[in-house]
Amino acid sequence: MKNKLNIEFQEAYKIASTTNIKLAPDIMLQFYAYYKQATKGNNYEEPSGDVELRNAFKLNAWFQLNHLSEIEAKTKYIELVNKYLKKP
Repeated sequence: MKNKLNIEFQEAYKIASTTNIKLAPDIMLQFYAYYKQATKGNNYEEPSGDVELRNAFKLNAWFQLNHLSEIEAKTKYIELVNKYLKKP
């Protein structure tokens, strides 16, 4: 089950990282936060961007998911990809 989830997560990440679809900033923050929680858990690190305000929003979005496990975060990330990026 976990291996299947990891494969689906990697496929979802590939879709998300190569899309040309323009998403609203709040949706992009969700993608960022779920990805970070899925891959880093609560091992927070400062975002790599050079805009302090944007970095603060990213970090705050990630902090808000600290109750999710890696499996839950991966599942939510896949759901986001299916909702916003997959064609019906």
